[in-house]
Amino acid sequence: MKMKKSQLIEKLVIQLDDFDESTNNKQKTEVARETVNLFFNSIKKAVQDGDRVEIRGFGSFSIKEYGEYTGRNPKTGAKVKVKPKKLPVFRPGRELRDMVNK
Repeated sequence: MKMKKSQLIEKLVIQLDDFDESTNNKQKTEVARETVNLFFNSIKKAVQDGDRVEIRGFGSFSIKEYGEYTGRNPKTGAKVKVKPKKLPVFRPGRELRDMVNK
């Protein structure tokens, strides 16, 4: 099963139902959407700025830098130079790894 961002928002709306009964469903959905977007955008911005984001029990997000290297074109077999690059990396925390391996 895949979990989409919209499904995460729906789960948060369900949790808000238990928390606050004075607001309607549309308002709860908007609050949940803004909360999820704030969470993910904050992680993206921090990683973009070169910071490491650690969420205890879940994992950490960081940037890994790769230098220039010589690779091969898989179609022709010709040598090509690959430019240096940075890639975002997620490393699961111990608690998450243990949950997955049970």
